[in-house]
Amino acid sequence: MTKGTRAGGILAGTLAVALLAGACSDDGSTTSGGSGGGGTGVASGEIVVSGSSTVEPISAFVAELFRESNPDVTITVEGPGTGDGFELFCGGETDISDASRPIEEEEAKACKDAGIEYVELEIALDGITVMTSPVNDAATCLNLGDLYALLGPESEGFGTWSDADALAQEVGGTGGFPDAPLDVTGPGEESGTYDAIIDLAGIEDTALDQGVSEDAAGALRPDYQSSPNDNVIIQGIEGSDSSLGWVGFAYAQNAGEGVKELEIDGGDGCVAPTFDTIADASYPLSRSLYIYVNTAKVAENAALAAYVDYYLSDEGISSVSEAGYVDLPADRLEAARSTWSGM
Repeated sequence: MTKGTRAGGILAGTLAVALLAGACSDDGSTTSGGSGGGGTGVASGEIVVSGSSTVEPISAFVAELFRESNPDVTITVEGPGTGDGFELFCGGETDISDASRPIEEEEAKACKDAGIEYVELEIALDGITVMTSPVNDAATCLNLGDLYALLGPESEGFGTWSDADALAQEVGGTGGFPDAPLDVTGPGEESGTYDAIIDLAGIEDTALDQGVSEDAAGALRPDYQSSPNDNVIIQGIEGSDSSLGWVGFAYAQNAGEGVKELEIDGGDGCVAPTFDTIADASYPLSRSLYIYVNTAKVAENAALAAYVDYYLSDEGISSVSEAGYVDLPADRLEAARSTWSGM
């Protein structure tokens, strides 16, 4: 997919679940509308999807297509963040939880304690994309030590790129950064992308090796501009000549010329995020995307079952590339379908 394609319209503003005839509910959330072909006809029903803002465009495209043959099914898709989504899901408030990371132990326990049973379905691949301003010559490639020095818990208070030089040298970074303002914008703690960059960049392990306390090691520096809205993050990166930030691959691809994507060196050389490098996991910040489905609600709601059936169909799963993300390899898609059909 190239920048500025149909997916850009979904990502650029408030994400509409249906483009043909979208309608807003009283609380301002987006719901689907429209008519036409696609999916299996279901008389009526209501489906609530919430969670990852990264996965939100995929679920929204699926909802749009599904609604073409199911105009009486109301589908709400929201993207407050993976963590917030699991809180709603384990509270029984949603049918599907979009997630840009696997469910965590504490979240799984909350679901179990509440009697919420679910099935995890891998649906796509993504690469967390680190970006700066096109006019920033501070770096074209960052290694994992650099990411720690710029974003990790020990970088709190670093106001310029060069403030991170000494720490970068301690942890295997390249350093040599300029004396320019370090304006960081990224996802907040509610986001799966926040958790994923900590995991994929090895930030917690590095922090523990540095003697950082366990409580602080699993977090990023707290003193940066955070937002649950990926478009706001993009705007923050665009708004500073020496910015640093990160979002999911599709949002970065659709950001246009206002940002510069950085290569990442995970130990085997600098690799840019592309469809190919994310698909083969040679890009160090590659990850899986998921949906979690409440199995009790599937048994009660024919529309929900049909929606998930359609999500995993050839037509439905085409929404992954339509939204700008990377398709699962055929064997992993088949594994997800087998998991679902075996319920």
